[in-house]
Amino acid sequence: MAVRNLAPTKTNLLELNRQLSFAKLGHELLDQKRNILVNELLRIVDQAEEQLSAMNETLSLAFSQLIEATKRTGTVGLGQIAAAIDIETEVRLNQRRVMGVQIPIVETESREHPPYFSSIGASVWIDASIAQFKKSLELAGTLAELKISMVRLAKEVRKTMRKMNALEKIAIPDLAETVQTISERLEEAEREMFVLMKSVKARLAAAPREER
Repeated sequence: MAVRNLAPTKTNLLELNRQLSFAKLGHELLDQKRNILVNELLRIVDQAEEQLSAMNETLSLAFSQLIEATKRTGTVGLGQIAAAIDIETEVRLNQRRVMGVQIPIVETESREHPPYFSSIGASVWIDASIAQFKKSLELAGTLAELKISMVRLAKEVRKTMRKMNALEKIAIPDLAETVQTISERLEEAEREMFVLMKSVKARLAAAPREER
C-alpha cells in the first residue's frame, strides 16, 4: 500500500487520525446497513416463496373450478356468462424505504358490478372460479412487489459490500500505514532534536571554562 507523501507534521498527523476515525466509523455504519438489508432481503425471500406457492395453488383451484363449470354449463353457456361479467380491477403503486432503498407496494382491488349474469342455469362453480381468479390476481401483484424488492435490495447489498471492501482493504490500511509512518518520523525528529539540544547545552556549559 502506498504511503501518502505528506510532510511529517503534527497538523497532518491530526488530520490523518481524523480521517482514519471517520473511515472506521463509515465501515461500521456500512456493516450495520448491510445487516439490515440482508435481514430484510431474507424476510422478503421467505414471503415470496410463500406467495408463489399460494398463487400456484389458487390458480390450480381456479382452473379446476372453471373446468367443472364448463362441464355443467357447456362451452356456449359459459361463453355467454363470461361476456356478461363486469369486474373492474385497479392496481395502485406506492413505495416505502429501507435504508434508502425504494421498495414498491402493490395494492390490487377488484370491484364487481352485479348482476353480470343470470343465476338461472348458472353453476356455483363459476362464482367459485371467479373468486379464485381474483385472489390469484391479488397474489400476483404482491409477488411482483416482492420480486422487485428482492432485486433492489440485492443490488444495494452488493453496492454496500463493495464500499465496505474498499474501506477495509484500501482506505483504512492506507491511512493507518500513513499515520504510523508520520508518527515514527515525528518521534525520530523529536529524538534528534533532544540529542541536538543536549549537545548545544553541553557546549554552552563548556564555553566559560574554555574562556577561563
